[in-house]
Amino acid sequence: MSWGWQAVDDYIAHHLIGADDALAAALANNEKQGLPPIDVSAAQGKMLFLLAQMAGARRVLEVGTLGGYSTIWLARALPEDGRLVTLELEAHHAAVARENLERAGVSAKVDIRTGPAADSLAAMDVGAPFDFVFIDADKQSNALYVAEAIRLGRSGTTIIVDNVVREGGVLDADSADERIIGTRALFDMMEADPGLDATAVQTVGAKGWDGFVLARVL
Repeated sequence: MSWGWQAVDDYIAHHLIGADDALAAALANNEKQGLPPIDVSAAQGKMLFLLAQMAGARRVLEVGTLGGYSTIWLARALPEDGRLVTLELEAHHAAVARENLERAGVSAKVDIRTGPAADSLAAMDVGAPFDFVFIDADKQSNALYVAEAIRLGRSGTTIIVDNVVREGGVLDADSADERIIGTRALFDMMEADPGLDATAVQTVGAKGWDGFVLARVL
């Protein structure tokens, strides 16, 4: 008998995550408001939550808010005085995210900044460094976003980048897809940066065949 990736994700969620009214409401609101269904899965959200906790994160940076589903997971991983800055291009997406974060009871920890992420990042002073960075936005700019994460981080900062396998498309050196071109540029950038220790892991599940980068600033 062959089991589907969605069925396995459902099994994982049933046994290890359970029902969550706030997260379910966020996804329902996203759909109602016309947001694309490109949020991380429940299993991936729980992974982000655990990784942020394992890193002892007190300050988190997220590039790509969408409707705030992953933002809720990351905000829950923070201590009471923790802070999460999340960047979203679309004003409508940001407004939906604010509704979802308020309903989930984590809005006091979250600062949503609207506009091109490259501009928002460039405007940030180093100041207090971020301990954990999750990047899930336009793939064309991934190398820039990781460079900015390094600048705004510290030795030991954890960086996660989503959607870096793209059903194997990352291997296509001749691709005209800007998302694949940007992903390949990210790998080239990380390979050349001696201040970053990184790997990438392929994933299958409710979101299909993809993968993520896991990196640590040295």
